Amino acid sequence: MINQTFFFYHIADTLFKTGMSPAQGEGLEAILSYWQAKLPDGDDRWLAYALATAYHETGAAMQPVNENLNYGAPGLLKTFPRYFSPAEAAAYARKPEKIANRAYASRLGNGNEASGDGWRFRGRGLVQITGRANYRTYGIENQPDAALEPETAIGILFDGMIHGRFTGKSLGDFFNATNEDWRGARQIINRMDRADDVARYARGFYAGISYTRAA
Repeated sequence: MINQTFFFYHIADTLFKTGMSPAQGEGLEAILSYWQAKLPDGDDRWLAYALATAYHETGAAMQPVNENLNYGAPGLLKTFPRYFSPAEAAAYARKPEKIANRAYASRLGNGNEASGDGWRFRGRGLVQITGRANYRTYGIENQPDAALEPETAIGILFDGMIHGRFTGKSLGDFFNATNEDWRGARQIINRMDRADDVARYARGFYAGISYTRAA
């Protein structure tokens, strides 16, 4: 068993320097408990990188969240440059539902912009699954808010990262007997966006995982 006392002391000094809320602590405990119950012989680097991914994707909340799509025009052009011209960005700014329906239209298994699938299947959870096809994979196409339920969100986090369901890249591609690529592992989720940041978070979590005098 992971020594959670050591783990929480360590990450409080590194990743939660301004303090950890009860909700953050509960989220971390839930992820650790799931790992120890379902994947007790797994590679600790996998756990560390999954924790780092949840930390990044939820803005350190460590609880399932809805994707924040309340972009202004500059944010839209930076985040979705392929889907908005400057004039369209100005027209869609600060309209999250319209933004989602436009940005995610006709891809990821979604219908066109008028279908409303972009908003219906916007990012949710600990890893922000997006698109009808991904929700269908996890059997929640007809109840997408289930991705916000902690147990479901944690299951999606690990299953998707271990089996490469998000981008075709998996944890085993980057952490195995001969390879340890903390930066490249970002490809499991989102190409190389913020790869250095997530790598740093992952190393912080990994340093906190200890089995000595486990509680």
